[in-house]
Amino acid sequence: MNDSTALPRVLVTGANRGIGREIALALAPDHHLVLGGRDEAALTALAAELPAAETFVADLTDPAATAAAVGALALPGGLDGLVHSAGVLVSGRVEDLSTADWTRSLTVNVTAVAELTRLLLPALREIRGTVVTINSGSGYTAKGGGGAYAASKFALRALTDALRDEERGHGVRVTSVHPGRVATDMQRQLRDFEQGEYRESDYVAPATVAATVRLALDLPAEASIDELSVRPR
Repeated sequence: MNDSTALPRVLVTGANRGIGREIALALAPDHHLVLGGRDEAALTALAAELPAAETFVADLTDPAATAAAVGALALPGGLDGLVHSAGVLVSGRVEDLSTADWTRSLTVNVTAVAELTRLLLPALREIRGTVVTINSGSGYTAKGGGGAYAASKFALRALTDALRDEERGHGVRVTSVHPGRVATDMQRQLRDFEQGEYRESDYVAPATVAATVRLALDLPAEASIDELSVRPR
């Protein structure tokens, strides 16, 4: 067993599935993980598989619940990393999307990220930690049927750009990772919307995205990866 007090401590949201789970697995050998999500049973089961892990159960769209969960965290020595992997796909043409659709996309993919980051900034500043956001190729370009999702990812890129500039003086690094299409349940959902076939071999593996996150977190202290795009070869 690792001495968890001596390990870098990283909180990963959306840790029980997809890219978030792969990030947790990639970091597990030499990090103490704080596994974030809403499914307590799934997070507890994952934590039991890892050398040093605890759960962070919260609905990040609920500010009061998020604040309470952060307040209950024990972060001795600060927080080395915060990885925002939780997200939601909202698809549809502008003429078909409701106000609730737009609100859901922006709340989960932007507002919740900003609020959790705000609450954890003191712990990140304490140890000059790193914030990593899992963005998307849709954070650069938008296509028909993907306006709500792209709008949230454009906004997330703006958030990370502003945060990077604001926190440079505190020594907090901010990295925005922009994967192309990744072999996840969200990709299946998108292909269903597009009425196309899902072929896993066409897409980037979640473990590959996790490797890029690990690169950003492991980078020597004098440097920062600001943005990183990962595409199917």
